[in-house]
Amino acid sequence: MNNLIRQESFWDRPQRAVETPAARVTDPETSHLAAEQHTASGKRAEQQARTAAAVRAFPGCTMQELAEKTGIDRYVLGRRISECETAGLVKRALKRTCTVTGRAAEPWWPT
Repeated sequence: MNNLIRQESFWDRPQRAVETPAARVTDPETSHLAAEQHTASGKRAEQQARTAAAVRAFPGCTMQELAEKTGIDRYVLGRRISECETAGLVKRALKRTCTVTGRAAEPWWPT
């Protein structure tokens, strides 16, 4: 993990509570139980904070670029970045070619 990400202290928690469901309505009951436990443990909020900190540290990067620069799993970023967007912590920009995958992807910027 990049030390720059852990040095952030003011932004340890999202500014606004994220109220999006962590499991889909169509997911099995076990997924809902796991989502509740993940949220209650504080791990979801920690991942949201790390995701927002990554975007602040590396503005304009795609999720794959963020994953490469920070060591945060791409799938964790994918799940949490939309929650950060809902909380008003990050915003997406127009698609561009990702330097990691060579495919079109949306870069993310802090708000």
